[in-house]
Amino acid sequence: MLNPCVAHRGASGLAPENTMAAFREALAFPFVQWIELDVQLSKDGVPVVIHDDSLRRTAKVAGRVHEYTAEQLGKMDAGSWFDKSYAGEGIPTLQQVAELTVGRCRLNVELKTYGGRYPGIEKNVVELLYKNGLQHDAVITSFDKDALRTVRQLTNEVRTGLILDASPWTLVTDLERLGAAFLSVGYTHVSRQLLESMAAANVDVMAWTVNDAPMMKRLAGMDSMLMICTNFPDRFEQAKREYQY
Repeated sequence: MLNPCVAHRGASGLAPENTMAAFREALAFPFVQWIELDVQLSKDGVPVVIHDDSLRRTAKVAGRVHEYTAEQLGKMDAGSWFDKSYAGEGIPTLQQVAELTVGRCRLNVELKTYGGRYPGIEKNVVELLYKNGLQHDAVITSFDKDALRTVRQLTNEVRTGLILDASPWTLVTDLERLGAAFLSVGYTHVSRQLLESMAAANVDVMAWTVNDAPMMKRLAGMDSMLMICTNFPDRFEQAKREYQY
């Protein structure tokens, strides 16, 4: 099984999602080629790594991400909800993750725009990628087409990708109009026909979120280039061992 493995929010089935612990856990698996993570802006405009705009689920704090500075977010406990052994795991900045992963794996940076809540997020993230020499080792993805258009206006070097949990017949045209060469799609929509059409359009495809080893093997059988995004890199390792070429 040659498919690239993408660790979803880090190894989020093994450690608290979108924390440095989850990213370190993902990097412990040598076959993990990508880490997917979510980015929002702190009160002081710093790209920080967290999925929800509310802090309640993972940090057990009232309020929303944009109401706190990056320093304040970094001091929150975003690990105890997963397991007490992760107490004190803060909400990291994208810069911290870049420093950890540069030269080891690539980053799939999902922009959480929340209907325009974070003006300038595209510029801040693009500048950070260039600062760390990651403009060719990252892809910026989003459900928000306007955000992808903004990234494309800022740079032609950083790849962009559309996130969908669907497979509309206009997909190739939609991606061409966005200047996007990457598709992040819910795995239930992956088919040989979709993969063939994306390959013809030179679009890389990532299937999310696949946490079942048999399904990983089934998807791998469709296309060895299909990127498989999972919370459990250990299950991906199991699928690799069991896969019959």
